Amino acid sequence: MIARSAVHPQSAAFLCFTVLLLAMGFPAFAPSALAQPQEAAAPPAPGSAPPVPASDSSQEMNTHDAATPFSVRVNLVPIRVVVRDAHGNAVPGLRQEDFQVFEDHKPQVISHFSVETSSPALQSVSEGKNPPPPGDSVKPARLVPPTRFVALLFDDVHLPFGELARIRNIADNYVKNSFQPSDRYAVFTISGQSQTDFTDDRAKLHEALLGVQPRPVTAGNSTGVGECPPIDYYQADLIVNQLDRDAIAVGANDALACAFNNDPRFAGAALGLAQSTALRILTAGDVQTQYAFRRLKELVKRMSVVSGQRIIVLLSPGFLTPRQEYELSEVIDSAARTNVIISTLDARGLYTVDASPDISAKAVGDPTKAGYHTSYRVQGQSRQSDVLFSLADGTGGQQFANSNDLAGGFRLVVGAPETSYLLGFVPQNLKYDGAFHSVKVTLVPKEKYSIQARSGFYAPKKETSPADAVKQEIEEAVLSQEEQHGLPVELHTQYYKVDATDAKLAVLTHVDIGRIQFDKLEGRNRNDLTIVAALFDRNGNFVTATEKILEMRLRDATLERLSHTGVTVRSSFDVKPGAYLVRLVVRDSRAAQLSAENGVVEIPY
Repeated sequence: MIARSAVHPQSAAFLCFTVLLLAMGFPAFAPSALAQPQEAAAPPAPGSAPPVPASDSSQEMNTHDAATPFSVRVNLVPIRVVVRDAHGNAVPGLRQEDFQVFEDHKPQVISHFSVETSSPALQSVSEGKNPPPPGDSVKPARLVPPTRFVALLFDDVHLPFGELARIRNIADNYVKNSFQPSDRYAVFTISGQSQTDFTDDRAKLHEALLGVQPRPVTAGNSTGVGECPPIDYYQADLIVNQLDRDAIAVGANDALACAFNNDPRFAGAALGLAQSTALRILTAGDVQTQYAFRRLKELVKRMSVVSGQRIIVLLSPGFLTPRQEYELSEVIDSAARTNVIISTLDARGLYTVDASPDISAKAVGDPTKAGYHTSYRVQGQSRQSDVLFSLADGTGGQQFANSNDLAGGFRLVVGAPETSYLLGFVPQNLKYDGAFHSVKVTLVPKEKYSIQARSGFYAPKKETSPADAVKQEIEEAVLSQEEQHGLPVELHTQYYKVDATDAKLAVLTHVDIGRIQFDKLEGRNRNDLTIVAALFDRNGNFVTATEKILEMRLRDATLERLSHTGVTVRSSFDVKPGAYLVRLVVRDSRAAQLSAENGVVEIPY
């Protein structure tokens, strides 16, 4: 049986083939061996040349497998920008010349510009732009390709049960009633427990959501409640990291009152107790913050192996980040590089800071220092939301805080802005020292719009080689949410069932040789094509991938003949029956042209 996968011109990309083995409870994704399985027996599409053999006897064409290029860093600095009017609505229709980018107050040349808009679910690929040729048996694709991936990340480390249960139930109700066919949701937690990966199975999501509950990751206490002396995380930072004299004095007076009955002979011991308690509280709080940042980094990496609109929704009360600004910037940088939006919701709702500590806790410490403790609680709880604002603002996400309309806030943060702009620039004279550089985006138009964009980036620590730059270009193509047509390439698929549980699938890359540029050297027409074919399951999860290099050293007569027939390269896979998303990326070495195509194939059970 032959199924031709016509290509829809507005399909979103279905691939990021960075294969990651993630810890902390994430599933592992690894490609199968790239050795070629037995090829599908069906013939190529009518009118195309026979598939190129692995080693042509004339040595004019040769194909060989290559290691698929995975994650590579380059010097392009990506910036997601959301422009809003006075009513908070995203502003569409802006062009590259409407933006200015400054790095460390110096203007930069914008070398990359694209527009991303929220779009309805894709039509079936079989309704695409190319009608099937005679002889093809086309099976209409029932699968609606996933185009939006939403990872719900619950902060079960910092949220108490009441607030966690409230936002958990809101999420469950939203997923139950607002799920779209092109949506894939996942449930993740900071602790790594009670999770489910991206799926359209609402029952699985419901089960995972019901299992979300507070999960302490440290045995220590970072709130200071019940401690002697009563030092919380914020005050502990003031004592240990900032050597704040008032905070140290308050801690010592509290220790003298609660441990030594205000006996001045033990003032030295009280100071030592305050400092040791502050260090213990700070350590426990730091571990919780580090856990949150580690989880965010892992989830950003996990999102890089799905393609389409990528949104992480962090549901949290916020947390303090003393001396961990670098880790925060790393999260924002990695999210910006992989087009991951991080939206945040302050699950505390409309909160007020009590003037006194928890009434259920026994009062300890020096009552004359109560004003200081109130000030520490006010400043600490207020600054918790800073990290939520920074994550959303730096990645183009939505931020909801200080309101009890949590259901409305949830609807806001799970949606992406109607329009966002992806800008990129290559810093000039950049030193490879890992230093921080500020970034500012402004608008040329005089309208009073607000701009949401990242505030800076960290320089790479080593220079990128030309080979790595090529790999990065291919990776950016497969990460992209749009097709590219720089080369005359057509994507076809063929399959046949071996038995009830196994099938052979071939991805055919047909190249119009007559429309490709060649270098002439020693009487041969030279060019190399890098061809990456990858499969993803119906939920956008990586299955397997192959990369081939087609080396062409064509005589003039051969080039003339192939200009009429074209060349077909076959990438073969052993698969199970089911629906698959196909991603094809082709790049040539002569003119650095690139094509990226999408397809869907369904193999019946």
